[in-house]
Amino acid sequence: MFELLADMIDQEIVIVDEQGIVVANSGIRSLSKGERIDANDISLLRRNSVIEKEYYDEILDKRFLSVGRPIFAQNRFIGGIFVLASIDEIHQSIHLIRNLIVWAGIGAILLALGFTFIVSRKLANPLLEMERATRKMAEGDLNTKVLVETKDEIGSLAKAINDLAVELYRYRSNQREFFANISHELRTPLTYLEGYARALKNQQYQTEDEKEMYIQIIEQEANRMSKLVNDLFELAKMEEGKLPLHLEEIDLIEVIENAVLKTKVKAKEKGLQLYFHKIYQLPSIYADGLRMEQIVINLIENAIRYTEKGFIKIELSYDQDKVKILIEDTGIGIPKEDLPFLFERFYRVEKSRSREFGGTGLGLAIVKQLVKLQNGTIHVSSEVGRGTSFELTFPIYKGDAQ
Repeated sequence: MFELLADMIDQEIVIVDEQGIVVANSGIRSLSKGERIDANDISLLRRNSVIEKEYYDEILDKRFLSVGRPIFAQNRFIGGIFVLASIDEIHQSIHLIRNLIVWAGIGAILLALGFTFIVSRKLANPLLEMERATRKMAEGDLNTKVLVETKDEIGSLAKAINDLAVELYRYRSNQREFFANISHELRTPLTYLEGYARALKNQQYQTEDEKEMYIQIIEQEANRMSKLVNDLFELAKMEEGKLPLHLEEIDLIEVIENAVLKTKVKAKEKGLQLYFHKIYQLPSIYADGLRMEQIVINLIENAIRYTEKGFIKIELSYDQDKVKILIEDTGIGIPKEDLPFLFERFYRVEKSRSREFGGTGLGLAIVKQLVKLQNGTIHVSSEVGRGTSFELTFPIYKGDAQ
């Protein structure tokens, strides 16, 4: 009956007696009738335990999952029954799945390698092009451009390199022009000094008044050279971070009054009105008084230089956090395209006219550095033919909280 049942459920059934001897077998060849099973299994069955283990039939070369249960009659152990299900198909499925996983892993690795190669080439090519471009720039070819094809980080880097090339080109052009201007600025006073010194030495003058005029010209040209050298020296110290500042609480009204007093004569000589609108109870700032005076004098003298008629006005204001200084003139103005570069070293607006008005292109660069060193900001606005205004802001001094 059990052998028939085994055929119906497509499983194998083995029955053993109380001694562990096989009395019925539906098809397990290695457990033929009369064979004895493992004594440990009989011992477990006697204790009413369920046996679950893997069994290997050497004759059939098949693996089975074996489940055995005891048989009791009137509380007496009389044998056991084992049901065995083949697990070779499960193993085959597992092997198949494992093989598929292995091949899928190999395919994924190859795909990843191919994808990585393509991406790396895509990333490397523009980087290599940028490297070639930067090497050309280092060799002096500042007309080199990098093709910007994307809007991602690579594209941003390419755009930054192009911007750098433009900045370097402008810097080099301004530097060359600066040295040309410096040569001109030095050559002129040196020529005057040499000529009038020789005239004095050889007594090539007719009257004492003419002699005094020669001496005055020599003094003026010497002062001009001294100012140029001082400007260069101060700018070099600022760039190296070696400019000493004596920071303290200062009164801006007093600083501006001193600056106005020192520049009033130059304004009067050109027929310009110099106004200073004071306000009362102006908060103090934490700065270097002499450097602040230098900033204001430079800006006023710059306004006087480029203003032929009208006025120059200085106004003060403040809010909760900062003090503002506005210096406004009615001069020739500055073209809009020149405003972003106005504070750069060596930069000069309308070079031929700048040479006519004088200056070396260092004054505003020095002003910008001095303002920055004292935690301030400077902003310029201008309209050609109508004038220029500079707005400076500095934080209000708050004592120990500064």
